[in-house]
Parts: sequence; C-alpha cells; structure tokens
Amino acid sequence: MEMKSSKRAAMEMSVGTMVTIVLLMIVLVLGIFFIQRIFTSGTNAIDTIDNQVQSEIQKLFSREDAKLAFYPTSRDVIVKRGDIPKGFAFSVRNNDVENAEFTFSTTATDASKCGSTFTEEDANEILLGGSGTFSVGPGDISEGRIVKFVVPESAPSCTIAYDLEIKKGSVTYTGINFFLAIK
Repeated sequence: MEMKSSKRAAMEMSVGTMVTIVLLMIVLVLGIFFIQRIFTSGTNAIDTIDNQVQSEIQKLFSREDAKLAFYPTSRDVIVKRGDIPKGFAFSVRNNDVENAEFTFSTTATDASKCGSTFTEEDANEILLGGSGTFSVGPGDISEGRIVKFVVPESAPSCTIAYDLEIKKGSVTYTGINFFLAIK
C-alpha cells in the first residue's frame, strides 16, 4: 500500500513539475516577445525623429543662398537648472566649389541679466561641444552639429546672449546670435 501511494505522489510531483516548466517557458517566450517589441518600437521612434530633423534642416536651407541652419528657429534655447543637458543644433552649407574646412565657436556675449555671481566666463563654462572643426564638400550641407548646455543647480534664473561664429579658414563665413534662458 505504501508503495502505491509513494508512486502516486511521485507521479503527481512530476506532473506538477512539468506544468510548472511549461508555464515558465510560456512566460519566458512572452517576455522575450514583449522586449523585442519594445526595442523595435524604440528604434523606429529614433529613426522617425532623425528623419524629421533632417527634413527640418532641408526646410531651413530652402533658400539657395542660406549658409546656416539653426534649430530651434526661434533662436531661444530654454534649459532648466540641474536638468539633463539641452541645447541647439546647426548645419552649414558650403557655397564654394571646393571642399572647405570650417571651425565654429560659441561664446557668451552678455550675461548681465544673471547678476554679478554668474559672469560671461561662467556662461562659457556650461557649454558642452561649443567649438570644433568639420569639413564640407562643395555645395554640400554639413552633418548637424549639436551644442548643449550643462546648467548646474546653483545657476541663477536668467537669460544669456550667445554668438555662434563659423569661420572658413581664418575668415568669418557666417554666424548667428541666440539666447539661452535658464529656468
């Protein structure tokens, strides 16, 4: 009698184990499926945003003589203190018939609205990628450049004027002024 009950218990245990394994496999497969869907939708969202940015750049260069495209088009960059770095993007068109080497620099020109504790030097120190070089083929548009601002919590709420200057060789090619509003 004891032998029958122990066989029966072993059988029930092995059936329970099999059911558990099947259920765990189903959960694993569903988990993998959902993770794959999440990554696919994330990749598609990034591709869509990239296409929209490229489209906006093309719109900004709709004038044949335009040398510079700046985004945001309002030329007002708004960042929050202590937030993730945010900034602006720009592209340059080489209107020449030869390859050209460009340099760009971003500098604060007026930080007087920030009070005496936050100077133009401080405003230049919060720049991330504020200068650099790139080359553009004849008649081509450069790849979009991004400049960000890393604003510390200690920065005052104010508006700072900046200049973006693009030089071709040692000669100023184009430029633009814009404003950074720290909230």
